[in-house]
Amino acid sequence: MVNLLTVIGVGFLLGIRHATDPDHVIAVATIVSRQRSIRHAGLIGILWGLGHTLTILFVGAAIILFNLVIPPRIGLTMELAVGLMLIFLGVLNLTGVTQWVADRFMPAHSHGGVIHSHSHSHGEDVHAHIHGHNPEVHLHLEQKPEGGFKEALERVGLYQLLRPLAVGIVHGLAGSAAVALLVLTTIRDPWWAIVYMLVFGVGTIAGMMLITMIIGAPFAYTGKRFMNFNRGLGVASGFISVAFGLFISFQIGFVDGLFTANPHWIPH
Repeated sequence: MVNLLTVIGVGFLLGIRHATDPDHVIAVATIVSRQRSIRHAGLIGILWGLGHTLTILFVGAAIILFNLVIPPRIGLTMELAVGLMLIFLGVLNLTGVTQWVADRFMPAHSHGGVIHSHSHSHGEDVHAHIHGHNPEVHLHLEQKPEGGFKEALERVGLYQLLRPLAVGIVHGLAGSAAVALLVLTTIRDPWWAIVYMLVFGVGTIAGMMLITMIIGAPFAYTGKRFMNFNRGLGVASGFISVAFGLFISFQIGFVDGLFTANPHWIPH
C-alpha cells in the first residue's frame, strides 16, 4: 500500500511536470495572450487540463483494459495534430481572428458604451439585465457575488472556454499512449493504473492552472497600461506558436517518417 501511494504521489508530481512541456506552454500562451485577467487565465489552464485529462483517461484506459496496440503511423498522426494545431492557433492570433471570434460570441464585451445593465428580481432571484441597441444585444445573467466561478465563466465567453478544452483534448490524444505504456510498466493492476492516470491528470490540471496564471500576468498588466507592448507580446506568441508547430510537423513528417514508407514512432 505504501508503494502504491508513493507511485500515485509521483504520478501527481509528474502530471505537474507534464504541464510544462514546451508545446503545452506555447499553446496556452497563444490563448491567454488575449486575456486581461489572471483569474481568467487560470480558468483557461483548468479547462486545458480538463480536456487533456479526459483524453488521457479515455484512450489510456482503452489501451490498458483492451491491450490495444497503436500502429506507428497512427501514433505519429496523433502527434502531428499537435503541430498543426500550434500553427493554426498562431495564425489565428496573428490575423486577429481570435479577437474577432471572441467579440462575436461575447457581444457584451465588444460594444463599449452602448451596453448598459440594471438589476431586477424574479421572486427571490436577482438577475442582471444587460442589453444594448447598436446592434441589438439582449443577455440575461444571474447576479453572483464578484469573483464567483459562474461569473468568471460568463466573462470569459463560450469561444474562450471551448478553445482551451479542445486544445487540451488534442494534446491528450498525442500523449495518451505514452502515459498508458509508462503506467503498464509500473502498475500491473489495470484499475489502479487508471487511478494513477486520473491522479496524473489532476496534477496536469494544477500545473497548467499555475502556468497560465504566470503567463497571463504580464499580458494582464500590460493590457491595462501599455497597449502597444501588449500587442507586441501577442504577436510574438503567435509567431512562436507557428514556428514551433512547423518544427514539430517537420520532425514528425520527415525525421520520424510519417510521410515516408517506413515510419518509426516512440511514444514520449
